[in-house]
Amino acid sequence: MPVSITREPIDLMALRQRAMHPQAGAVLIFCGDIRNHSDNQSVDKLEYESHESMALNQMNQVVEEASRHWPMHYVEVIHRLGTMEIMECSIAIAVSTSHRADAYEASRFIIDTVKRSVPIWKKEYFSDGQTSWSEGSEAGSVKEGGISSK
Repeated sequence: MPVSITREPIDLMALRQRAMHPQAGAVLIFCGDIRNHSDNQSVDKLEYESHESMALNQMNQVVEEASRHWPMHYVEVIHRLGTMEIMECSIAIAVSTSHRADAYEASRFIIDTVKRSVPIWKKEYFSDGQTSWSEGSEAGSVKEGGISSK
């Protein structure tokens, strides 16, 4: 059950190939893309930072928990760090299961839990020149959560 952190663009086609399984009736790829707005402000780009070893450990725990609740043939979580432009993928989750309901539920659990508990922090760069570290995970409270600067 691989989890990884990368600074390179995520290859979604390769991820799908790894997730395919002969017993899977559902292969679900979730990609969290960078959007051009946040709280009614125009966003130019995002930057992600993390405490990598802690983040990998926590991501593994999330995948293990999901595996206890949903019968998955394959699961993989990749989170990207560094600066990303609009429409780039910052996190990808692949889940293959025998039935689609399990794939959707497991993927939703994984993304919600990763966002809530993994020490990865997001800095938003707004079109007006301001920046802001978002609060992100509860584990991320040691970062400058919610503090804005020019």
